[in-house]
Amino acid sequence: MPGSTNKSIKKRRWKRRKDARPGEILDAALMLFVERGFAATKLDDVARKAGLSKGSVYLYFENKETLFRAVVREMVLPEIKRVEQQVDRYRGPAQELVRKLVYQWWSMVGESRLSGVPKLLVSEASNFPELARFFVDQVIRRVRRVFVRVLQQGIDRGEFRECDVNHAVRVLIAPLVFAAIWQHSLYPFDKDPYDVRVFLDTHLDTFLNGLLNESGQKI
Repeated sequence: MPGSTNKSIKKRRWKRRKDARPGEILDAALMLFVERGFAATKLDDVARKAGLSKGSVYLYFENKETLFRAVVREMVLPEIKRVEQQVDRYRGPAQELVRKLVYQWWSMVGESRLSGVPKLLVSEASNFPELARFFVDQVIRRVRRVFVRVLQQGIDRGEFRECDVNHAVRVLIAPLVFAAIWQHSLYPFDKDPYDVRVFLDTHLDTFLNGLLNESGQKI
């Protein structure tokens, strides 16, 4: 019957809309966290941005802290898992994988809405220590472990010289974090703007050439 058919269609549309709500809320939350900061963002703001009522947000997320954790779990951790699997499968030169991972990181974070997260965490970590610890444990340490694996594999194969791998990884990652923070802070006021890709090329050339052992080929 026509009436029952229309009801069925509306029910399916409502179901699709309901299923989409968590993702819409997370997208809106990330945008506002980056634009306004964590402290200044209210759940009312997130609801409005997502086109929902505040009550709808509470159906999925208990509070703003839970929402931030969900943003990290849904938008960041799956990407890290993919990179870990990529490293598991890789069999080529370590220096090529280092380059690939650095550019992938920039594409995933630096050239997306996630680029504002490093500045957000640095500026608000002291006010929200539990969230800062959560991010360090779930994201930063996990990313470091990926790069430690790659550098250690290069050392074990004789491609890289012996070094303090944990500190070398910090040296490798620091310019990426700097570039992300810079573009959300001082970049608009810099009279001498720079090309991030050229910046990363220069950093990688310096880092990798310093890491190759004496028998390694300079790049």
